[in-house]
Amino acid sequence: MDLLEDRATGALAGAAVADALGGAAEGNTPEAIRERYDGFIEGIVPPFLPDWRHARPIAPYHKGDGHVTDDTLMTRALVEVYDRVRDHLDAYAVADHLVPLLIGERRWIPELETETILLQRIFLAEKWLVARLHYGHVDPREAGVGNIVNCGAAMYAAPVGIANAGSPRGAYAEAVDVAGAHQSSYGREAAGVYAACVAEAMRPGASVSSVVEVALALAKDGTRDAIEAVTAAASGLDDWRTSLRAIRAAVEPFDTVGPNYRAPARDARIPSRTKSIEELPVALGMLVVAGGDYRETVLGAVNYGRDSDSIAVMGGSIAGALGGRAVVPDEWVTAISEASRMDITATGPTMASVAKDVWAKDQERFAARATLFGSLDEAA
Repeated sequence: MDLLEDRATGALAGAAVADALGGAAEGNTPEAIRERYDGFIEGIVPPFLPDWRHARPIAPYHKGDGHVTDDTLMTRALVEVYDRVRDHLDAYAVADHLVPLLIGERRWIPELETETILLQRIFLAEKWLVARLHYGHVDPREAGVGNIVNCGAAMYAAPVGIANAGSPRGAYAEAVDVAGAHQSSYGREAAGVYAACVAEAMRPGASVSSVVEVALALAKDGTRDAIEAVTAAASGLDDWRTSLRAIRAAVEPFDTVGPNYRAPARDARIPSRTKSIEELPVALGMLVVAGGDYRETVLGAVNYGRDSDSIAVMGGSIAGALGGRAVVPDEWVTAISEASRMDITATGPTMASVAKDVWAKDQERFAARATLFGSLDEAA
């Protein structure tokens, strides 16, 4: 396994593990999590609600017990699109390739414990893709306008970072284009910044500090402000177990959902230049608190609660890319692969192969441009 494949596998297996651990805690407060599990979550746990099938009719999902959620399912679908196109993606690739995967192919859905199409599992903000692109025939570059602004477009952007490994600006631009089919405003912005963070984490010599620097250099508006506030607060903390309230307090001014995650504020999730999704700043904050340690980054995100699976996915993928496959605990990888009935390490080698093809095509394109520009630069 070369370094590219190692880091790609660390990123994607690390994201899937984090997703499965975080799913059980999603939507709950840190206090409720500790009460339910007699302390902090330290690994795979059963569902928060024992009667998960009937407790929330709108979301009858078997979260916990090592089941990955829609974050991983969407990430794997995007990897499939990359594997098919073998080049950079844009909003049209979402319409032409990703949407057909959501509605046209049956696969095992761990949280539903059945084989069905992905559309039956993805939540409302992701179903928007099918309604707008397949049925509404909206311009893919504008289809995200009008959707709720949340982390939906960002949560599966890690493959974009791997395809642009070592080029955060390239990852940012590509993810913003791809996410245009899904969301607008700070939801779209977060997808670009998250992909850039993964691209930086893939670089040999990258560090937690360099990832944060990339995020701050590229992020715009409220997304940048939130990342700056949370990472600054996190820099003075060294243990997530005593830092959950401080991290929440730092991101709260930029979060539109409000204190009750299950009952969002009336102005929640609408476009704004001063707000941010909560998940990415908190993920980076946990990464800083943990000093880049994979296990501690993920557990901090899981025990933070609220949108814990997506926060853990973002933090876990960046920590996994920084450290490679070896930092993702084998016992978690094995248990989650078995529980979810999928090899969560398989997408890493696929994306590494895609990244090599993309780089080769980029070199050809740049060589052709260099030749052209050379002729333009000659004296007339």
